[in-house]
Amino acid sequence: MASVSKKIIIYVLLGIGALTMIIPFYWMIATSLKTAGEATAMPPIWWPVSMVFSNYVEAFQVAPFVRYLVNSVIVTALSTLGEVLTAILAAFAFTRLNFYGKDVLFALLLATMMVPGELLIIPNFVTLANLDWINTYMALIVPWLASVLSVFIVKQRFESISDNLYYAAKIDGCSDFRFLWQVLVPLSRSSIITMVVLKVIGSWNAFLWPLLVTNDTEMRTLPVGLQAFTTEAGTRFELLMAASTFVIVPMIVFYMIFQKYIIKGIANTGTKG
Repeated sequence: MASVSKKIIIYVLLGIGALTMIIPFYWMIATSLKTAGEATAMPPIWWPVSMVFSNYVEAFQVAPFVRYLVNSVIVTALSTLGEVLTAILAAFAFTRLNFYGKDVLFALLLATMMVPGELLIIPNFVTLANLDWINTYMALIVPWLASVLSVFIVKQRFESISDNLYYAAKIDGCSDFRFLWQVLVPLSRSSIITMVVLKVIGSWNAFLWPLLVTNDTEMRTLPVGLQAFTTEAGTRFELLMAASTFVIVPMIVFYMIFQKYIIKGIANTGTKG
């Protein structure tokens, strides 16, 4: 009886947590289908009397969202590709190569994770300004081509793979580069996919940095483009929510597709074979 009561409590708590997470998304979609009056009505209207799908069309007319979409795709794709390559190569160096100060260097890299990202904004901005990269794709992509967290995730997975495979490959004349891409990477697929998913979601939703390093509308990304619905006259909440839905839904679908790899990858991160 005690076990049944415990399960009921757990399910209730999980249900409350799930409901808490779902409500904001429900409110976003519901508001995107309301009229301007319903979007600002008090008390709040939980579902529109008549759904206004034209809000999505109008949202695309207010701002050049096609251009924002192209910029977001370019920035997300290139920064993710760069981070994957740097993380895999760095993780291989830290796990399979022997060089002076390896452990100290990796400890220093982990220590940088304790530095708040906000402290790096001004130095990074000044550096890019001196390079004349402001308002270019370089400013949006280059600072995010490497991540200590990604290196850590992949390194932990590489370490869980037996060294016997490496020694056997070396005996057969396999080069380090070939062993990395034909053995380690395929065996670490779940961890690498976890890294990719986290990077894609983070890059796609980035707001502050693209806002700081871009000046022209042509260089804006989707999250930054949402500010087009906030003016001195007020905020068009129904259009803002319609545009937000367009920005968020692709990431929700992306996450749902790869969520099993995230769970498996995180589980593998703390294991040692």
